[in-house]
Amino acid sequence: MVGEITKELGLLESDRSPLLPDRRVNSDLFVCDIFDAAPKGDMASMQHPIFSLSTKPDKRVRRYEHGGSFVEIRPSSEGLATVHDRDVLIYCISQIIGALNDDKPVSQTVRLIAYDLLTATNRMTDGRGYEGLRAALRRLQGTQIETNIITGGEEQLEIFSLIDRAKIVRETRDGRMQEVEIKLSDWVFNAIRAKEVLTLHRDYFRLRKPLERRMYELARKHCGQQDSWSISLELLQKKCGSNSTSKEFKRLVRTIVVQDEEHGHFPDYSVTMTDDDVRFSNRRNVKAKPKLPNGHSFARDPQLRAETYDKARAVARGYDIHGLYHEWISWWRDSGSPELKSADAAFISFCRKRHERAPIH
Repeated sequence: MVGEITKELGLLESDRSPLLPDRRVNSDLFVCDIFDAAPKGDMASMQHPIFSLSTKPDKRVRRYEHGGSFVEIRPSSEGLATVHDRDVLIYCISQIIGALNDDKPVSQTVRLIAYDLLTATNRMTDGRGYEGLRAALRRLQGTQIETNIITGGEEQLEIFSLIDRAKIVRETRDGRMQEVEIKLSDWVFNAIRAKEVLTLHRDYFRLRKPLERRMYELARKHCGQQDSWSISLELLQKKCGSNSTSKEFKRLVRTIVVQDEEHGHFPDYSVTMTDDDVRFSNRRNVKAKPKLPNGHSFARDPQLRAETYDKARAVARGYDIHGLYHEWISWWRDSGSPELKSADAAFISFCRKRHERAPIH
């Protein structure tokens, strides 16, 4: 069926974006959407391979050691928590950081609307989506971690789970959850209170492959705003927690690199590789537009002057300006990447409207 549609549209298989379709109901980021703050991930689990890349139940006990830190992850009968299960934590972290930015009281226990979480993380909102969320909660609570990684200035050496508990507060008559209450672990909550978090690009939730998501997390943590960051394939595999052979892992990474060369789909960074290394280059710092094989160019993300960020902070006091930049870029891309008379003025206007709609005092 998919092949027939592709032929009718005159598209080659390679022309289709590797990204999942954007399932969000409202892509107009000038209107208050489900995230009051941009998606956030805690730095500790972005740096270390806490989550499984497997799409099948992963019941391995894994231990990772690097630079004096260690983390040992043990599965429950449901298997290890997966990279896609991490969406639940990202949503909870984002809501708490948004409340902190608004000077609102926060709690280790988060109550949320299941539909909002599914929509914000680009998941299906049918029965499969709700069942997938239920399974994710079971794995997040069941996966046990022992580590000496410090979050919020505290070193924890006891065994703990990523969430202490999850409670379905309300269900519809057909059994679908409406409200969910999640108590985060001390480890995760300490990281939030210390604001040891990083803003994620919204297209993170559209990445199909668990390995792509894990590679993006590492690039976001280690490359950040730098021009580029390189890592050996051997260390990348270790940091990803991949159980593949070295040869298979290299093939999987090369596939992602080729797709990014063709589609430019990897968020924030372009990905290239040699025989032994993988390089992530910050798209905002790339001067030339990447070229498709047929000669067409991708629209380059608007470039802003350094002083623009200072002006944006002045009109949107209290906001994470780099987070607002990601939101603005996502809106610009969703709008078809229109030509801007002044990218700097457009971004400042975006920030001003966001602050007028929801001022942070």
